[in-house]
Amino acid sequence: MDKYVSDPRINMISFTGSSDIGWEIKRKADRQRVSLELGGNAGVIVDQDADISTAVSKIIIGGFSQAGQSCISVQRVYIHEKIYDTFKHKLLDEVKKVKFGNPFDDDALSGPMITEAEAKRAESWIEEARQEGSKILFGGTREGAVLAPTVIENALNYTKVKCNEVFAPVITLDKFTTFAEAVSNINNSKFGLQAGVFTNDIRNIMYAYNNIETGGVIINEASAYRMDSMPYGGVKDSGNTREGVKYAMREMTEEKILVI
Repeated sequence: MDKYVSDPRINMISFTGSSDIGWEIKRKADRQRVSLELGGNAGVIVDQDADISTAVSKIIIGGFSQAGQSCISVQRVYIHEKIYDTFKHKLLDEVKKVKFGNPFDDDALSGPMITEAEAKRAESWIEEARQEGSKILFGGTREGAVLAPTVIENALNYTKVKCNEVFAPVITLDKFTTFAEAVSNINNSKFGLQAGVFTNDIRNIMYAYNNIETGGVIINEASAYRMDSMPYGGVKDSGNTREGVKYAMREMTEEKILVI
């Protein structure tokens, strides 16, 4: 890697991957522009006025599709205390219906992880959360490289399933009292890629936009929503530039002015 990063013939380095490697590349680069699209542990807020069925459906897809192996996959879910029990029971009812395992099954939502070693790693993180007092509401089991869609309640903030990028079909549930508290919970992370907010209160929408420390805030959708026309990228450990066709072109362009 060092050979290419330090080569003066290279004008720009674009990297998508883990935060540790990405920031190390930037540290070693000399004069090259460095574009980083890195990891995340995306948070989603479900406010008291949210459409619970819609939120449940989108969070399941956002958390478990691709076996959770997406940098904007839903990982931390914060639900208003007034609807917490209703949301939790509805979510568990629907998660139990999720088909997972064989990726060649047309109706399978979650398939195997990239390697069995990665599935074992995620399994160990789940076990750590259990040992620290969290409740495994569903899943937590593994067969080879296939990790069952997993829902964890009240994971402590310092456990790996909460503070690191799990990159697996695992989501955590916690309740909140005030919307500001929920936003603070989202921000309690070294990552800042994307967040989702389910609410119909325009005041909370604008509060989320102005205060959540991420590159994108997705309203009434899960954090995993993305279109190529969007300026996509993160802050904090999640990156330093923006992707998306128009925005990537801008990042890769050296502006030049002609004055006569």
